[in-house]
Amino acid sequence: MYVVFGANGNTGKVVASTLLDRGEKVRVVARDASKVSELAARGAEVVTADVENADSVAKALSGAKGVYLLVPPDMASTDLVARGRTIVDAYVAALAKSPVPHAVVLSSVAAQQPSGTGPIVITHYAETNLPKVKGTTFTFVRAAYFMENILANVGAMKGDGVLPVFGGGETYPFPMIATHDIGVIAAEALLAPPQEHAWIELSGPKEYSFADAAAFASKTLGREVKPLVLPIDAMVPTLTQYGISANVAGLYREMTEGLGKGLVVFEGKGKAVRGEVTLDRVLAPALG
Repeated sequence: MYVVFGANGNTGKVVASTLLDRGEKVRVVARDASKVSELAARGAEVVTADVENADSVAKALSGAKGVYLLVPPDMASTDLVARGRTIVDAYVAALAKSPVPHAVVLSSVAAQQPSGTGPIVITHYAETNLPKVKGTTFTFVRAAYFMENILANVGAMKGDGVLPVFGGGETYPFPMIATHDIGVIAAEALLAPPQEHAWIELSGPKEYSFADAAAFASKTLGREVKPLVLPIDAMVPTLTQYGISANVAGLYREMTEGLGKGLVVFEGKGKAVRGEVTLDRVLAPALG
């Protein structure tokens, strides 16, 4: 039986669904059981757990042969990094109490960097501390920039014909990945546990720039959409206007600056894998 945390999220839902498609027994974990009702209807066992509580996590892990772990986002957090470390620590303690032979962990491009990458430092902490668990082999899926992040700008693209880009670099192609591909690759990794800790550096079929995204939007909408470069100093005030905490907004600014400094890149560790979903396939449904 496989346990999937974050089963109501973009990647966890795909992990659980893919495993169910393969005929596997699946236990999905969510804070609110109503949010995974579709998976329950397909036969998944549902448990509720608090990922910040090791005892709660340990109960959810009981009897599992594999688990998908991630640190769920919290855009309202006033200390996102500390929260992330608390969750990782809970996973470490829970795996000590309820051992699982193999865990697939959603990590990130640039997880090798100890600082200067904003929220990505949480995955650095995870990759540093989870392998200390005795008896569990880990597969870390270092995912590129989520293509779905661009969907936050659908309103601006539809209404104003612009794709906001903070700090420039709008024509620079860099690795992106669709969350569907992350879920599929993570599920496949669960079904093929390695003999020792493994890393997968996961990106999409090709690199894309924000200018490419604007061009796809133009084609779909039948009107011109241009990248709109905004000063990096405008990033935190803009994000907080949309309900994101100042702490989280500041971390996203640091990540954006880290990308410009060349910090947010793959290390070249483990196996490089490319997904199949193209950027236009992600953007089209929201723009149509």
